[in-house]
Amino acid sequence: MKQQPSQISSLTTYMLSVRDDRDRTAFALLFDHFAPRLKGFIMRSGTGAGQAEEIVQEVMLTIWHKAEQFDPERAQVSAWVYQIARNRQIDVIRKENRPLPEELGEDPSAEPDASQILAVEQEAGQLKDALLKLKPDQRDIIEKAYLGELTHQEISSQTGLPLGTIKSRIRLGLEKLRYELKELR
Repeated sequence: MKQQPSQISSLTTYMLSVRDDRDRTAFALLFDHFAPRLKGFIMRSGTGAGQAEEIVQEVMLTIWHKAEQFDPERAQVSAWVYQIARNRQIDVIRKENRPLPEELGEDPSAEPDASQILAVEQEAGQLKDALLKLKPDQRDIIEKAYLGELTHQEISSQTGLPLGTIKSRIRLGLEKLRYELKELR
C-alpha cells in the first residue's frame, strides 16, 4: 500500500532525507529518537548497559551507511531500524558464544610441551589442507567468517552477496570441513 505524502510520518521524512540527501541533521533527529529506545529494547533481552550502548552505536552507523536500502513501501522506519538492531544483537550473541579453542582456555603462563606444539601444528596443517579442498567461494566466505571474525551481515555488505547465499556457503563449507576433519574428533 503506497502512502500519500500527507500520511508520511516525520521519522519517514527524516529517513528519506538521510537516504536521498545524506542529511546529517535528519540523521541526528533519528538518532535522538531511536538511540534510547534501542538501548532499552536491547537491555530488556539481558544485555548489559555498556554492551547495549555499543550495539546501538553500531546499529545507528549501519543505518547511516545502509540508508539507501530503506524503502518506505516495504517497511516503516521503526520496523527497519529494529530489525537491524535485532540482527546486530544476534551477531554479538553468536560471537560471544563461539567456543574457545582449548589452547586459549589454558593457563597463559604455562609453557606448552613439544608434543602439544606438534599436535597443534599437525591439526593446523590438516585444517589448511581441508580448507584448500573447498570450493573457492565457500573457502573465502568461511575464512571471512571464522578467521576474519566478520558477521554474516558484514560479509554480505563486503561481497555484495545476499545474506542467504552467505549462510548457505558457510553451511555447505562447514559440512565439507567436518567430513574432511572427522578423524580429528
